[in-house]
Amino acid sequence: MSIRTVIVDDEPLAREWIRKHLPGDEGFEIVAECDDGFKAVSTIERTKPDLLILDIQMPGLDGFGVLRMLEGAVPPAIIFVTAFDRYAVAAFEVHAIDYLLKPVSPERLAEALERSKSVLQRKASQETAAQLLGLLKDMRRYPDWLLIKTNGRSHFVRVRDIDWIESKRNNVVLHVGTAGHLYHDTTTGIEGKLDPSRFLRIHRSTIVNIERIKELHPWFNGDYAVTLKDGTKLTMSNTYKHRLKAFRRGVA
Repeated sequence: MSIRTVIVDDEPLAREWIRKHLPGDEGFEIVAECDDGFKAVSTIERTKPDLLILDIQMPGLDGFGVLRMLEGAVPPAIIFVTAFDRYAVAAFEVHAIDYLLKPVSPERLAEALERSKSVLQRKASQETAAQLLGLLKDMRRYPDWLLIKTNGRSHFVRVRDIDWIESKRNNVVLHVGTAGHLYHDTTTGIEGKLDPSRFLRIHRSTIVNIERIKELHPWFNGDYAVTLKDGTKLTMSNTYKHRLKAFRRGVA
């Protein structure tokens, strides 16, 4: 991976030394150098580097001021380089990778760069995993049919035809019109198989197809009375009201 790096230091010799000892053959690429804090803010916002090698004490705007002005654009890895040790605690409070005291030895810089590389690789792996999980979630297909097995016989029920579902001991009953089909699963188990944009759990023992709901209105103790289009009366318990609120926000 190419680690895009911005160097910020008001001393030309300090920038030159870092440039000389930054190992380009190990993936570090200098995308910009800045000699004051104000230039650094605009440069970082424009280039969006992975790594910031930042002096602390600079005229006008110091290193911490740079980070405050960046707000959400702070690079994922920061190495502070300074002649003063009194800023160390503050540096690590802003999650700096390392804190180097001038004059810096090549070995000490190499150690800090290796640490930043490890942090960035770990962050990239986490982001990749999150992206894959998001992609898998987007690609998830919910079943269109459920296989019902009763007394040695099997038949299919179309999921969209299910009006509501109730738990029955260690099974559930799928209510389709006037028929009830025993399905071997728990309420939580079948909930995970159903499209949450279509089916809403309203009770620990009840799931309903939202297209079948005619009306809801407050009842006793914070519960809601739920009436389906065929006249069936169900109850949304107070503990499941948050599901309805989330559903309304589109985050069911």
